Amino acid sequence: MDKIFPDAASALGDVPDSITVMIGGVAGQGVPEHSVVALRDRSLKDLTVISSQASTAEGGVGLLLQHGQVKTLIASFIGESRLLDELVVRGGVKIILVPEGTLAERIRAGGAGLGGVLTPTGVGTIVAEGKETRTWNGKDYVLELPLRADLALVKAWRGDAHGNLVYQGAARNFNPIMAMAAAMTVAEVDEIVPAGSLDPDHVHTPGVYVKRLYCGSAP
Repeated sequence: MDKIFPDAASALGDVPDSITVMIGGVAGQGVPEHSVVALRDRSLKDLTVISSQASTAEGGVGLLLQHGQVKTLIASFIGESRLLDELVVRGGVKIILVPEGTLAERIRAGGAGLGGVLTPTGVGTIVAEGKETRTWNGKDYVLELPLRADLALVKAWRGDAHGNLVYQGAARNFNPIMAMAAAMTVAEVDEIVPAGSLDPDHVHTPGVYVKRLYCGSAP
């Protein structure tokens, strides 16, 4: 099955309002910038965004925040975004802070179909308020529920017509687990190669998880 689209706009042209979107990337690496721009240009609203960070106002999740498209942000790092500070104070955005390791494991659990993860991170803090805790081998753990999304936007180095993806360097961060944890995954890739040309041992995300992909030049 050929999953290739000509550009981000066509790959995301039927995405509706009020959905949950995962956006890959950490510290500017592996961020699907063209996909984020396409969401911004469609003026989608009331989005719940799951991302490692809020990014700056000039890129990544920050573009959606700048245009008032985000209702709820689930993230682990927001320190670079003054805009988000203002939005939270004004009540324009609800923010849910999740420790980064916990965020990764909750997404991984969502992709694997697990019922949650037990982690010691957050025990005895506000992170654990209202959540089930368990003791195992003399140590307390918080039960964190899995995270899934309607749409995952990921950035890869190479992809083929079947949707198989290979990431490069630090871009292999949240992208592989997010690709597994959404009803529809759209991949932005630097290069599209012929089907069958990728070494199966080098594929990081199998095409079964990817519904659409397109080639995006460097932003």
